[in-house]
Amino acid sequence: MNYKEGLQPIIGNNPRILILGSLPGDESLRKQEYYGNPKNMFWDVMNGILGEPVPVQYAKKVDYLKRHGIALWDVLHVAERAGSLDANIRNGEFNDIERLISENPSIAVIATNGGEAEKSFRKYLRRHPSIIGHRICYCKSTSPMVLCSGWNLDKLIEQWREIL
Repeated sequence: MNYKEGLQPIIGNNPRILILGSLPGDESLRKQEYYGNPKNMFWDVMNGILGEPVPVQYAKKVDYLKRHGIALWDVLHVAERAGSLDANIRNGEFNDIERLISENPSIAVIATNGGEAEKSFRKYLRRHPSIIGHRICYCKSTSPMVLCSGWNLDKLIEQWREIL
């Protein structure tokens, strides 16, 4: 099994929302871009909830998130994983989310993207209860795998609006 290391956080000035994934997939790691797999619906969901088209270039996507007060990171810093499926994640090590939040007191909402991110974040919260005072939203995954469970882009956008 391969050890995979996540990406650095995207964080602008005074972010209000922190979105946490589990660990970037292979395509995202190859590109060094969050949600770099074109089949992932994350950027379509952002377009839907923010009502503003998402730029094509990654650097402009990063600016787009910062402008809207959204920070992006992952619950896990490193883990063993064959392929990109979250179900294959083993022996994960947490990012220092508590430090990121303490350095950015403007963060009021923490949202997880998908079931593995939620499960890992709940474990993290048991070790770091100081974060519990924040509003936490557990959102359905924007991965294309979610389509197999009867979800579609419109349902995702409706659910993800709760982070606003």
